[in-house]
Amino acid sequence: MADRTFSMNWDDIKIFLAMVRHATVRAAADFLDMSHSTVARRIVVLEKGLGVRLFDRTPHGYRLTPAGKDILATAESMEGEVMTLERRVAGRDQKLKGHVRVATSDFLATHLLIPSLPVFGQQYPEIDVEIVTGYESLDIDRREADIALRITLKPPPNLVGKRLAAVAFAPFVSRDYLRHHDLRSGTSCWIGYQRNASETTPDWVLNSAYPHLPVRGVFESLLAQLSAARAGLGIGMLPCLLGDPDPLLVRLDPGKQPPILELWLLTHRDVRTTARLRTLMQFIAGVVGHNKALLEGREGRIARPILTPP
Repeated sequence: MADRTFSMNWDDIKIFLAMVRHATVRAAADFLDMSHSTVARRIVVLEKGLGVRLFDRTPHGYRLTPAGKDILATAESMEGEVMTLERRVAGRDQKLKGHVRVATSDFLATHLLIPSLPVFGQQYPEIDVEIVTGYESLDIDRREADIALRITLKPPPNLVGKRLAAVAFAPFVSRDYLRHHDLRSGTSCWIGYQRNASETTPDWVLNSAYPHLPVRGVFESLLAQLSAARAGLGIGMLPCLLGDPDPLLVRLDPGKQPPILELWLLTHRDVRTTARLRTLMQFIAGVVGHNKALLEGREGRIARPILTPP
């Protein structure tokens, strides 16, 4: 039976949705930045207040019950309304202070953004920049990030922004590997970047100058692939931003069609006028412009941090 004194609030909805999306108390707690015991207790309180069991506890995590599924759409609708309100309020903030969360990939953070952030910090000391790295896109609608510097050929239609540059890839190999291996023979190999259940040869290998060489190993991070190529594990298909400046690596013949993607700077339309976001986005665009030739594979030297404002 439902507790007539119980009143559901936005925090309850956030915890419920986190459990739906992350399935375990630990993962939901980490996402919410709460203790595990707090999340578990709040779910029990929510179920008791509503008078229904929302989740089945299984060895593989929390699974929605029919009652939980019934309220999921309403909870997601409430989340959307709250997020819209928060974005619109944030969009009116014209102060050059506060927190900005930027989502990007690891190699763009380490080899492009971070070397120039000291200049931004000197210019805008009250803007606190957080860099979140990963290859899975964070949800800007839910404000998991404020800005995304994303490599894609198709930016999400709900975001606004602009294309900053092409991102060229090319095959790179260590000088030592090249001295000890014949790239025409099967003793050489490509460094793999993802598990391939179909066991088919990837297009980026087929379109290269070395389609006969096998792919070995799995190194999902581009920084890990860079280290693997430097260590002599094989040929890495790397962004020119990583490969060209590295003195231990040599760029090889690209073959028919080396991968070329696009670099986009994106945010949500509701917050695009927020002063601190707009200022940081302008700065990031300047950093990219400063290193555009290297990103596009037209300049084989080290990425240059911005030492003066762009």
